Amino acid sequence: MVLNQLRARIAPVLSAIGRALGDAGITPNLLTAISFVLAITAGLLFAIEPTSSYLAAIAILCSGALDVLDGAVARATGKVSTLGSLNDSTLDRISEVAIYAGIAYQSGHYAISPVVVLLALAFSLLISYARAKGESLNIKMSGIGIGERAERMLLLVIFALIGYVWIGIYIILVLAVFTFLQRYMYVARALSERKKVEQG
Repeated sequence: MVLNQLRARIAPVLSAIGRALGDAGITPNLLTAISFVLAITAGLLFAIEPTSSYLAAIAILCSGALDVLDGAVARATGKVSTLGSLNDSTLDRISEVAIYAGIAYQSGHYAISPVVVLLALAFSLLISYARAKGESLNIKMSGIGIGERAERMLLLVIFALIGYVWIGIYIILVLAVFTFLQRYMYVARALSERKKVEQG
């Protein structure tokens, strides 16, 4: 939510960068693909270089930057599509799985139970599910919840940079549970209000 507000403020800058990249022949799909590869790389780095978690953090940062820019290029070049949206969302989920799997693989080194890592992943995916379900019911979900994917990944980056991945995972778990409940209750209230209106 916080990062979405920041993104809205810098939208003109992102738009200008999107146009420049588009003019240079760079496509949204290319940026999406590179972002995905970097996220998978981050997961692998968490698994094979546990003593250098900052490397995975850098990979996540670069992946996130490209994830923002692919949408900017798509809008600037008129290449926004439902298929692109599907691909972007699907690859985002796979990326999260890869990153958390890398941490779980080295859970002993990171001094955290793999169950905690699994729960952090599970509730992160449930947040996405709650949004998708709400939107399928024609409920506007943009900006609902304090811990969207960008915020969770930023937390992981911060704590991975300073070598305290386990603290980041615990905070993400708490934030993910709270955000999922926020979205669930928001959808439940919206459906309840809609039913009252329909019943007169």
